Amino acid sequence: MTNPDIYNLKPNGIVLYGADWCPDCKRSKAFLAAHNIQYLDVNIGKDNLAYAFIEKLTRRVVIPTLIFPDGAILVEPSDEALSLRLGIR
Repeated sequence: MTNPDIYNLKPNGIVLYGADWCPDCKRSKAFLAAHNIQYLDVNIGKDNLAYAFIEKLTRRVVIPTLIFPDGAILVEPSDEALSLRLGIR
């Protein structure tokens, strides 16, 4: 069964769409891990529906894309943008 948060604009938790080869995705994942932030990791290289979902959402495929429970979306965020969004100082 597929996790319903994968294709949801208001997921229950943070969802990060990325790919294994993406350096910005690795950086964002490392930032989240360093701050013990839980997230759902969706590899768009292995999930064609997730790829299409992100392509439609960003009008082209831009990763990492993070979707938050309140519906906020960050596309290719810097560590500073993640810090601000998550209230980390």
